Amino acid sequence: MSLVDRHVGFVHALREAGLPVSLAEGLDAARALRVIDLAERESLRAAYAATLVKKPSYRPGFDVLFDLWFPASTTGLYGVRPGAETEGRPELDSAPLEELRDYLARLLTGSTDAELREFARAMVERFGRQEAGPGRQNWFSYSVLRALSPETLMARILREVLAGQERGGLAEKTARQRVTANTRRLEEAVATDVRRRIAEDSGIERIARSAVRPPLEQLDFLRITKADLARLRREVYPLARRLAARLTIKHRRGRRGRLDFRRTMRASLQSGGVPLTTHFKPPRPHKPELVILCDTSDSVSSFAHFTLLLTYALREQFTKVRAFGFVDTVDEITRFFVPGADVVEAMTRLANEADMVRFGRTNYGHSLEGFAERYGDAIGPKTSLLILGDARSNYQPPALDVLKSLVGRARHAYWLNPEPRQQWDTGDSIATDYGTVIPMHECRNVTQLTAFIESIV
Repeated sequence: MSLVDRHVGFVHALREAGLPVSLAEGLDAARALRVIDLAERESLRAAYAATLVKKPSYRPGFDVLFDLWFPASTTGLYGVRPGAETEGRPELDSAPLEELRDYLARLLTGSTDAELREFARAMVERFGRQEAGPGRQNWFSYSVLRALSPETLMARILREVLAGQERGGLAEKTARQRVTANTRRLEEAVATDVRRRIAEDSGIERIARSAVRPPLEQLDFLRITKADLARLRREVYPLARRLAARLTIKHRRGRRGRLDFRRTMRASLQSGGVPLTTHFKPPRPHKPELVILCDTSDSVSSFAHFTLLLTYALREQFTKVRAFGFVDTVDEITRFFVPGADVVEAMTRLANEADMVRFGRTNYGHSLEGFAERYGDAIGPKTSLLILGDARSNYQPPALDVLKSLVGRARHAYWLNPEPRQQWDTGDSIATDYGTVIPMHECRNVTQLTAFIESIV
């Protein structure tokens, strides 16, 4: 494969993985290749990163794809140079396992990237291969790390490094941090070489599609993990500020103050008493009020966790925020998000104390009726209503007339649905029915949520 083919394939793979790379940026990267030493792999990586990577969160996916499209060969151009120092190193392809673990302990204490990568490649060759049939083989990181068990070497390394020094001090802490960091580097090097070998057997394009997770802002709300939610907290607060600003702007643009009768009559004297020009009093400035109605059922539990994070952030941006959760009955959950409360603790209390479940099956119609009956006064002419859920009601009556009444009383009303649009109206979904009453937007990730906020004009 020529360098041009690799460049084109690499840029295409970045786009497929969700990293935004424009045509101009691809051309910039190609021009950068003309002024670097192509034999220096890290210079090549740096040139591509400088021209194609826009955010730090994109870098992990970029590095995975770079290692697939521009791999470090075992003994070739990007490998350890002939004549590299090998004194004290065992024969990696034949030494007993205990000797390999002794050598690994020295590497974890202090080693260069080249030494660690060379060791990782040799260990994958030796322990990572498993036969999958005649002429077929699979490669696994797990079998390599299980054979070497680097995490069990910590006690041995500390004994050697401290050499009689007092335990628990700064020296031990520094040694632990260094060994932990080098262990992580080893695991990454093993995973990189396993991906490279799988790509050689199955094709780069195939492994590239499964090797890279989408960027944080493109992760599907219905599939995010707890770790993803922790990272998303940093994204929520700017979005909350922008949402509040957009709703405030729309309020100011969409409403005039009351008629100023005196100014209108005074101006009519210029036209013989005919009020050709009307004057209005300026509207009273205020932050908008917000009511959030959130589906907290198991089918959208990950989305519900994100929306509760958003609710927590919105408390600081609006004059008044009231939040309600429901499964088949509704309860106000505003009390769990008081200012200064820890968001994780608030969610834990919500799960244990809120009364949102009657029989355990999602029922939008019954929840809307209960909301209108118990909390209908929460919505008024200054209120923005935000409903978050997948509109799947287990074939129960939808209570469209109740929703129409609530939307009619609110100043603005929006519905954010975490399901792909092509799945609306399948099974027990009644998204289109609700969409005739309230504008419904597909909102599966942070990118779509940002687009929704920007669309409020």
